[in-house]
Amino acid sequence: MTTGTGTGLRPTKFLDHESPVVREFVREALRTTDPGNQVDAAVALYYAVRDGIRYDVYDCDLSADGLRASSVIERGAGFCVHKSIVYAAAVRVVGIGSRLVYADVRNHLASPRLRTLMGGDVFRFHSLASVRLNGAWVRATPVFNALLCTLYGIRPLDFDGRADSYYHPYDEQGRRHMEFLAMRGEFDDFPYAEVVGGIRAAHPLLFAGAHTTTAGSLVSEATGTTPVEGP
Repeated sequence: MTTGTGTGLRPTKFLDHESPVVREFVREALRTTDPGNQVDAAVALYYAVRDGIRYDVYDCDLSADGLRASSVIERGAGFCVHKSIVYAAAVRVVGIGSRLVYADVRNHLASPRLRTLMGGDVFRFHSLASVRLNGAWVRATPVFNALLCTLYGIRPLDFDGRADSYYHPYDEQGRRHMEFLAMRGEFDDFPYAEVVGGIRAAHPLLFAGAHTTTAGSLVSEATGTTPVEGP
């Protein structure tokens, strides 16, 4: 289902880009970038979200308040759902239309523990964003930060504001990493019930509570520095 039919510019409950927190995040990200150049601004914000907000599937807040862009920025961490919300909100500050995109993917390089929690290697409702630049919608995935990619031997996804950037087809050793199985649609605002309910239904073991994911650390799983909890 696709509900992305508007300009993708208005503030919403989750894409709260009128929040001082979001606007300060954008101001800091664009300190050396002309906000009037939309391609340059979209690229700078992409890297600010990709590498400035830590990616992790553990200890995440999936409540309605926790999924506001401003809340994710304040927390400083989240997984694809959280980080795509921040990016979609941030670009709207400088007049760039945005949508949230959801898909089911197969992740071949998930850790053994994460495979157990997810019930296999198919992840439902993987999230990315689509931004309106130079009269066209371009997909971007400011999700997996460079440090985490290095630890897992995955090439970080770059974005130039002109071409789609959402495939991680192979890792640095040429092994298949992620493949898209089904697109679920594009949305002008975050479809909370559909996405959070869908993740909970598909991956119940990932949840430690009604709105929180289980404790752990992807960095720790990659480095073996600390023990992880749970299955």
